[in-house]
Amino acid sequence: LKRGSNLQLPPLVLQSLVPSHSRMSDHEEENEEVADLSNPDVTTKYRTAGDIIQKALQKVIEACVADADIATICEMGDKIMEEETGKLYNKKVKDKRIEKGIAFPTCVSVNEVLGHYSPMKGDSKTLQAGDVAKIDLACHIDGFIAAAAHTVIVGGDKVEDRRADAIMAAWNCAEAALRLVQVGNTNTQVTEAFGKIADDFKCKPVQGVLSHQMKKFVIDGNKVIMGVEAAEEKVDEIEFEMNEVYCIDVVISTGEGKGKECEVRHTVYKRAADTSYMLKTQKARQFLSEVNKRFPALPFSLRNIEDEQVARVGVSEAKRHELLEEYPVLKEKEGQFVAQFKFTVLLLPGGTKKITGLGLGDLEKQVVSACSVQDEDMKKLLASSANPKKQKKKRKDEKDEVKEEGKEEGKEEK
Repeated sequence: LKRGSNLQLPPLVLQSLVPSHSRMSDHEEENEEVADLSNPDVTTKYRTAGDIIQKALQKVIEACVADADIATICEMGDKIMEEETGKLYNKKVKDKRIEKGIAFPTCVSVNEVLGHYSPMKGDSKTLQAGDVAKIDLACHIDGFIAAAAHTVIVGGDKVEDRRADAIMAAWNCAEAALRLVQVGNTNTQVTEAFGKIADDFKCKPVQGVLSHQMKKFVIDGNKVIMGVEAAEEKVDEIEFEMNEVYCIDVVISTGEGKGKECEVRHTVYKRAADTSYMLKTQKARQFLSEVNKRFPALPFSLRNIEDEQVARVGVSEAKRHELLEEYPVLKEKEGQFVAQFKFTVLLLPGGTKKITGLGLGDLEKQVVSACSVQDEDMKKLLASSANPKKQKKKRKDEKDEVKEEGKEEGKEEK
């Protein structure tokens, strides 16, 4: 949704959810035939981008300590993504450079803030011990995007209150989604699982959060999974298909699960691919020229623009003429907590492969919720393996062992 929408509480526009009029870029149609996972080169690029995201995410997590400046942390995350992608795929293909770099700028959103907080230096805040910090970022190689988000508690204190409920609800929802986003299943199954698990932790999935299919240079494809069904928002039921890629985005709140805009500067934007206008001022034209050159299809932060003054002046004129789509900073009611986990999956012939997203790590010991998954279907689902191929191999090995034992026993009898 655009700003200025007549909805009183706009749905959350987390990375994946933007105004629908230009979700698909020109890149998609040009490359669709060869740009899916049936091409091994494409799979390799996704996995390589995934490895970079894992590294960047881990470094950003380590930097989330008490009194750390959020803008500095975000800059560091972006720098890692730029540097690591910059080391790879530097040979020209058909006389063209392979595009690579940031696909979504590093955001660190704290406590009741839902997402997209990626401040300029002068507008930044510092982290405090006990904060629930959500880290969100994405990079790409040749337009093939890997995205991830993780939640941490700043400082080492054990947490047993509502913060723990939100984090464990989000984690279990993410684990359920990993098992449900399989070829032949539907988006409805995933949305229903989110609702059941969140209820067991007395939490709510946040309205407006969508998990999108991703394609070459398309971070927010039209096939989506709703975080929660809402009267004002409907999506078609879809079936997951072979060789698709999805970014699974789970955002859970201890509050009402509705976001409203924060009184802070919004800094994350994406070029609106289907609009053009000759801007009046030199600074605005300079700003748009840099955006068109460096970020023609994927989101960026105003921090990524080389001249800060150009960014501040240019963005207001570009927005006025609808040349940009905005990712607003939204928040829950003060005193509530929001947790997020996000990961990228490839639907391959051998099963669904998760290529980004970290384990619980320190949270396993640090976060203790009095709630747990009670729904029997969800308990059964979560107890199942997230890697069916390995399970099959294990069963095959066990059968082979039984056969071998049978042969040995037969020999002994003779």
